[in-house]
Amino acid sequence: MSSRAFVFIVPIIIIAIFWAMAKFEYRNNTDPTRKGFFERNGTVLGIVFIALVAFWTLCLVGLPYLYMVVESFHPQLPPTKRGGPDDILTIAQYQSFLLNKHDAGINWLHIGSLGFTIFVSIIVTALNFCICYPLAYYMAQAGAPQKVRLLMLCLIVPYWVNEILRAFALRLLLASKGLINQVLMWSGFTDVPVDFLGNNTGLYVGLSYAYLLVMMFPLYNAIESLDKNQIEAARDLGAPWWRIHKDVVIPYAKPGIASGCTMVFMLSAGSLAAPQFLGGPRMLWFTAIIYDFFFQNFNWARGAAYAFILLAVCIALVMLLLRLFKVSLGETIR
Repeated sequence: MSSRAFVFIVPIIIIAIFWAMAKFEYRNNTDPTRKGFFERNGTVLGIVFIALVAFWTLCLVGLPYLYMVVESFHPQLPPTKRGGPDDILTIAQYQSFLLNKHDAGINWLHIGSLGFTIFVSIIVTALNFCICYPLAYYMAQAGAPQKVRLLMLCLIVPYWVNEILRAFALRLLLASKGLINQVLMWSGFTDVPVDFLGNNTGLYVGLSYAYLLVMMFPLYNAIESLDKNQIEAARDLGAPWWRIHKDVVIPYAKPGIASGCTMVFMLSAGSLAAPQFLGGPRMLWFTAIIYDFFFQNFNWARGAAYAFILLAVCIALVMLLLRLFKVSLGETIR
């Protein structure tokens, strides 16, 4: 049995393990008032839920990632040699990330690109949090219902436009002869156009704008459930505004903050459209390298290895930050 065929066997094994765990938990349930899954949702609706979740988890998440991992341990071969004697398991694709094939020196280009991608994703996550937190707090705790609905509508409507079209629109605004530079020069702030695209300002703006709602909704949901009496009590005790946010609001909203930051960071690190359209000429985004391996060089094995490296680094960094801020993974998805 080939390693690629093994990809389709693993999900069946995983399903069997989870099925056994569910049966074991059901048999050891001592709470008579606790209803089962089908008792809560009904037989037909329960089967539909299970089928949809199984299809999403296996076909759209599990199998593609599992096949990517398996593919990353194979050499680059033409289709006619797949499955032949030359198709052996190897770590050469991962070695190519660390070492150049030509001179066996350190591959600083790709390592630096990964570091730059992670660094910019962290900056974008922090920038999104600084923008969304005050707005989410106002909408959840201080804003009138009519204003909250209007603000929410203003946030959602621009996202009816495709992400690529929004990136093109930002490029037109930030170009040397774009609207922003024209206004700056007309008002006398500068005599020459500012190179927003060349200095990667467009990249930061584009990524921050692309995932603004991903940060906004978890923050709003977390802060909205906070009892306003706690804030009023802190004010009555003489706490300044920064102390209220530090000791009352942020600790309570920590799961929502962790959820929003995790999603923005992961999406930013895996973004392709915004870096391609809004990045500077000297900027090398790591997902662009992966894209080139897949669709320009047709080196699927190396592209899969690089994609798995990016995924592993992002997951490790997220888990480290969750541990540092003492937030469990379950809290971020509740």
